Amino acid sequence: MANGGPVVHGYPHLETVRSAITALYRRLSYDTVHTFATSVAPVDVAFCDTDDLYLGTQRVARELVRHYRLPDARMIVSFREMQHAASVELAAGPEYFIELNDRFRTHRRDIGAALAHEIMHVYLHRLDLSFPGTRDNEILTDTATTYLGAGWLLLDAFREDRASSQKLGYLTPEEFGYVLAKRSLAFGEAPETWFTSPQAYTAYTEGLARARQDARQPPLTAAGWAGRRRYAKDRREAQSQGTGPSPSASYTFSAGPPGLRVAFPCPTCHQRIRVPVRGRVRARCGLCRTVLECDT
Repeated sequence: MANGGPVVHGYPHLETVRSAITALYRRLSYDTVHTFATSVAPVDVAFCDTDDLYLGTQRVARELVRHYRLPDARMIVSFREMQHAASVELAAGPEYFIELNDRFRTHRRDIGAALAHEIMHVYLHRLDLSFPGTRDNEILTDTATTYLGAGWLLLDAFREDRASSQKLGYLTPEEFGYVLAKRSLAFGEAPETWFTSPQAYTAYTEGLARARQDARQPPLTAAGWAGRRRYAKDRREAQSQGTGPSPSASYTFSAGPPGLRVAFPCPTCHQRIRVPVRGRVRARCGLCRTVLECDT
């Protein structure tokens, strides 16, 4: 939890974020991911200063348990002084003990954001889905929280001005915006009206622009002129030398008995797709079922 300190911006964890989205689709399946097509509604996790601290916290926790479809899980929440925003004791269940930073006693509108992250830890624990290392596992948790419909709360908890700053989670604000945008593009949501933080809205719009770039990379037909020209050059080299493009390109070529093929990441789930190099091709991602128009 960045509390008054500097907030890191940009996309330093982007590759891990993309791997986390792929892992979600692989572990949950397309059908299960799409059961989360509706995000947590702002009214269901609203928390005002007149609400009883403990009753309100339990109400928000129950709503998040319902959203994550954990009907046999009970969250017991307490508050104490601690360095981090929150922590959860991952046990066999059905009871899970969550501790929130004492700061949330007076910053109650962000309790839902902290609980969303900690209850996602429980969800992933039950799925037996994790990444090696604390850092990557926390990035997986932030990404899953956002992609499955509750992470907009974490982004909305980001506030920054000349005198103070606050950010929850391991992702940067722009990375939260990127994952939320990926979700919005996949499910047709428009979360712009949910934000109470102007800085969160700005981070979302920046993440949305970055997410849209994923669908404009060659060999997709929506790629821009510069990308198409670079791709054509790399393709000629691959056809004559059997070598792939520069490391900065997202696609790679491979030669085989059927002929030259190109592999590139799906713009929705980032699983790599391999198609023959033969002009216009329509491909369908086997993981997220996205239909892609390609010019190979």
